[in-house]
Amino acid sequence: MKPIDVLRQYWGHAQFRPQQEAIIQSVLDGRDTLALLPTGGGKSVCFQVPALCQPGICIVISPLIALMKDQVQNLQKKGIPALAIYAGMAYRDIDRLLDNCVHGEIKFLYLSPERLVSDLARARIKQMKVNLIAVDEAHCISQWGYDFRPPYLEIAKIREFFPQIPVMALTATATPEVVKDIQEKLEFKHQHLFQSSFSRPNLAYIVRPTEAKEDQLIEILQKVPGSGVVYVRNRRRTKEVAQLLQKKRISADYYHAGLTPDERSAKQDAWVSGRTRVMVSTNAFGMGIDKPDVRTVVHLELPDSLEAYFQEAGRAGRDGKKSFAVLLYNSNDRRSLEYQYEQAFPSLDEARKVYRALGSFYQLALGGGQGESFDFEIATFAQNYGLEVIRVFNCLKLLEQEGLISVSEAVFTPSTLLIKVDKERLYDYQLKHRELDKVLKIILRSYQGVFSSYVSFSENKLAEYCKIPHELLQKNLLRMQQDEVIEYNPQKDKPQLSFIREREDANHLHFDTKLYNFRKSRHAERIKKALAYAEENRCRSQQLLHYFGEKDAPACGVCDVCLERKKQDLDNEGFERLRQKITRLLSEEALPVKELVDSFAPKMRQEVLDTLAFLQQEGVIEEKNGKLFLKK
Repeated sequence: MKPIDVLRQYWGHAQFRPQQEAIIQSVLDGRDTLALLPTGGGKSVCFQVPALCQPGICIVISPLIALMKDQVQNLQKKGIPALAIYAGMAYRDIDRLLDNCVHGEIKFLYLSPERLVSDLARARIKQMKVNLIAVDEAHCISQWGYDFRPPYLEIAKIREFFPQIPVMALTATATPEVVKDIQEKLEFKHQHLFQSSFSRPNLAYIVRPTEAKEDQLIEILQKVPGSGVVYVRNRRRTKEVAQLLQKKRISADYYHAGLTPDERSAKQDAWVSGRTRVMVSTNAFGMGIDKPDVRTVVHLELPDSLEAYFQEAGRAGRDGKKSFAVLLYNSNDRRSLEYQYEQAFPSLDEARKVYRALGSFYQLALGGGQGESFDFEIATFAQNYGLEVIRVFNCLKLLEQEGLISVSEAVFTPSTLLIKVDKERLYDYQLKHRELDKVLKIILRSYQGVFSSYVSFSENKLAEYCKIPHELLQKNLLRMQQDEVIEYNPQKDKPQLSFIREREDANHLHFDTKLYNFRKSRHAERIKKALAYAEENRCRSQQLLHYFGEKDAPACGVCDVCLERKKQDLDNEGFERLRQKITRLLSEEALPVKELVDSFAPKMRQEVLDTLAFLQQEGVIEEKNGKLFLKK
């Protein structure tokens, strides 16, 4: 099938978005391809369409379990066979699903990077007819980036099995250093990049210095109609701010990763459908949600990187209409980020202590645990060992970056069930255990194929059908498992901690101090750029675009800095014309102010001086020893 036919058949669209068709053709031509597209730019279509155009299976590597599950469900709704394998799944379930990919008609296999490195996954992948390897959130492969994940470095190894199969990497946010690093780490045969501009002309970036953030938030939401998202730093604040807005008769709710799957789904649906106007959330909200008519995104605290800020702010105005990304900022934000930085890099001895405690917590022998996943609640773990939660969190991040462990977000995995005995033995068991007979009969009536493969089921619904309490149902299922009549895996909804490598002796645990110091310096640089965005009197859009490599971007004309300039009678078009000439002259040589001003018509003298003042304020030029020159 042709790409456009696939798009029409499965997505119902008559044409592709900008760049999608060229990206898809690049993959079909067998070229390694990096697609750097903005949030909401339709990245998934870029690998799903070419995979559907060809025989075989597409392997998709993604670190975001919730997003993987959403994409798999969306594909299945379209009648496209897709599976996901991630941390927390039972070995036998993984074994069965991988078998389906080898022998079945599965078109998409989504894998978390931690699962990709397992011996089982690699052995089965070798046997698959792979047509494409897609790497989502590809910035995670780079230590230059803000979200480095060591298992991503293993992706290139599966290329050895399929030397002729292209790799497609996708991300929404990457600096020039990260773009280069992604292609090197994935062993691109040739550098090949598709990049959309990061410019969002319809999005006004605003920074409001204020000591009364909540009052400002209420004022913004009362003035700007339409749907909105408010980002805060922790779970407790989500509820507090939502309740404050409700008191002011603003329709609001709160969202964070600690809610149950049903709660998260209900809240998200209410917001997407417009029944809730404003969602107050941690950064757990928004990934993979396609709501084009968000008019306002407000940050009550400054994130620690411009990548994170740009991605979250970019959820406003995807329909192309005028929207606002507002940061409410004060001196506490600077102190908070500086404190976070101090906490983010614990001593290596402290990290060894936490690693040793993990081994004891899960009763793992030295040399054991590789590839195993466990339910993990950080508060319980910290309390058990008398540790501070924030210190544990940062030690876990360090252990993750060393490739020792991985901690995933909470993900709901439904209960599964398999009847192990044949029908004759099961009938005999029912006769001997009348109290379990009803449960078994309902299982047999409700779930087809339960003798031959694991079936997923809702414990609440099964308890309702059986007209017994949920606790009694669980007790009955566990008893039948103990009697070896069934295999039963209870539902899960907790974060998963996985051991990437076998457990080592903490006393002899080796850390790469050179990389540790490199990550520390990169983190400091990202915080510095985030603070500059909030504090410097430069066009906000220009700052963001410059950070992502667009060095010559014009002033946006709609951010708070540009609007202030307009108030002072500097016409935006005229200012841009003067800026271009000034930067061209100063790129050739440094000049005294008088000589530079004399390069323009006498009637423009005041406009040139005003432009020079703004360029100095924005840090584009500076004066030294009586001469002006471009700041590098």
